Amino acid sequence: MTAETAISLGPSPARRDALTRRIRLLVAATIAYNVIEAVVALTAGTLASSTALIGFGLDSIIEVSSAAAVAWQFSARDHAVREAREQRTLRIIAVSFFALAAYVSFDAVRALTGTGEAERSILGIVIAALSLAIMPFLSAAQRRAGRELGSASAVADSKQTLLCTYLSAVLLLGLILNATLGWSWADPIAALVIAAIAVKEGRDAWQGKGCCAPTAHTPAHTPARTPAPAKAADADACGCKPGCTCC
Repeated sequence: MTAETAISLGPSPARRDALTRRIRLLVAATIAYNVIEAVVALTAGTLASSTALIGFGLDSIIEVSSAAAVAWQFSARDHAVREAREQRTLRIIAVSFFALAAYVSFDAVRALTGTGEAERSILGIVIAALSLAIMPFLSAAQRRAGRELGSASAVADSKQTLLCTYLSAVLLLGLILNATLGWSWADPIAALVIAAIAVKEGRDAWQGKGCCAPTAHTPAHTPARTPAPAKAADADACGCKPGCTCC
């Protein structure tokens, strides 16, 4: 096959523009919800002296900064400019994860050593339950769009949102155990689980893992080759389909 007949495996310009607009809307929705979530969680955490709730609220603030970084990247209309901003956006997201893990770990250890004991928080249970119901949908929609577009930063930000789902589940369990059984130690333990997940996601974001980027255009001087038949088993460890490369 000659170079003239080679085609790109990536989305068309029209499809790329549509995906970009979708990501902008999802990022805006994520920012709006997380601002509310942060205010409620930090207020409830301060009132109840809950390390897990405060960590959850701080994660919401980090999610806002992460989503804002992606919004900045996708505010550029030119595709080349957006790609140039990709690595910086990923670094911002990764550092945010690490900062969250460091703070939450310190505060959780302080609570476990007897410096403070978390009280029951009905408001915290409510916000954790709401987040557990809302966040999976926002995360899945942005992840699909980011993978189709081949944007590692959009996928990393969707994993930040997915992390909020995990944190919501862990937080909800810890708060319920404290409220029903009086297990105040469940709160800092939940916070340490939050920190561990944050470290993993931060490392993945720093390395640029998690996206399925379309294979680049075939260079004009290189003859195009017919790809081998795709098999389900050909998907790599990142979950990328054949014809994609993990960022």
